[in-house]
Amino acid sequence: MAVSTFSNTLLLSPISRSPSKPSFPLIINFPTRFQFRQPSLTTTFSSSDAAANAPPQQKDTTPIELRYPAFPKVMDINQILEILPHRFPFLLVDRVIEYNPGVSAVAIKNVTINDNFFPGHFPERPIMPGVLMVEAMAQVGGLVMLQPDVGGSRQNFFFAGIDKVRFRKPVIAGDTLVMRMTLTKLQKRFGIAKMDGKAYVGGEVVCEGEFLMAMGS
Repeated sequence: MAVSTFSNTLLLSPISRSPSKPSFPLIINFPTRFQFRQPSLTTTFSSSDAAANAPPQQKDTTPIELRYPAFPKVMDINQILEILPHRFPFLLVDRVIEYNPGVSAVAIKNVTINDNFFPGHFPERPIMPGVLMVEAMAQVGGLVMLQPDVGGSRQNFFFAGIDKVRFRKPVIAGDTLVMRMTLTKLQKRFGIAKMDGKAYVGGEVVCEGEFLMAMGS
C-alpha cells in the first residue's frame, strides 16, 4: 500500500491476484479538510452612537464681550465729515470699514433708539424707515465718488434716482447696518454714475437696489 504525500488519494492493491482476472487498483478519496463557516455579523452604527463616542469638545470660556472684534476703522466720523456735506440729523454714516476711491466703499450705521426718527416711526415698534436706509446707502455712494481724482466734490454731487429697490427685513434699534456701494458705470461726459448697493444686518441682506448719482452744478 502506497500513500502519496501530494494528494488525498489512497491506492489499494489486492494481496492476492488471480491470473485469470485482471487486477485494478482500488482508488479511494478521503476528504482531509473540513470547512466551518460562521454566520457573518453586521454591526450598524448611527450618528447618535458616533456623537456619544466622540471626544468631548472644549467649551469656549472666553467672555462674550471679548469674542467679537470691532469693525475696522478705515475712515472715522471726522474724516467722513470732511467729505460728506451732510450734518445732524441727516448724516447716516458712522464709520467706513473698507474704501476704494472711485470703485467701492463699505460703511456702517449704528442704529440706536436715540435716532430722531424713532419717536414717530413707530412709537410702539422702533423700525428704521426704508427711505432712510436708501439715503444712508446713497451717502456711502457719495464717499466713493466725492474725490478730486474721481471727478466729484462736495459742491457738485447729487442723488439722482433709484431702481429695483427691495426691502428684505426690518431694521430696528440696536442693529448695525452694514452698507456696500459699488460703482458699475461712470459717464464723466454726462456726469452720471451708476451704483449697485446692498445693506446687511448680521450678514443677511435687508435692502438692495440700483442707484443713480449725478455730478454737476
